[in-house]
Amino acid sequence: MNKETEAISNHIGALAEDAHALMTATADVAGEKVGEARKRLAAALERAKQIAGNVREKAVAGAKATDEAVHEHPYQAIAIGVGVGAVLGYLLARRGARSCD
Repeated sequence: MNKETEAISNHIGALAEDAHALMTATADVAGEKVGEARKRLAAALERAKQIAGNVREKAVAGAKATDEAVHEHPYQAIAIGVGVGAVLGYLLARRGARSCD
């Protein structure tokens, strides 16, 4: 998992913990509106957990597929990396030359 995906996962986990703490803190509060809000929060929390699980599974599957492709075709992967790097270097150098003028 890359750093961005891991950071998002950590933020979602913290949000889930905060929501759970809020639900626990309001457990003894009576009222129709509070009860309805707790139900909506519980449903949203469950959906967020499912979405986070799906995102994590897709990220891991993508990483595994990329790893397999690179291992099966290492020279092609190197050539693609060099090609992309050369194009980016050209574009950045060109942009830098424009800003100096």
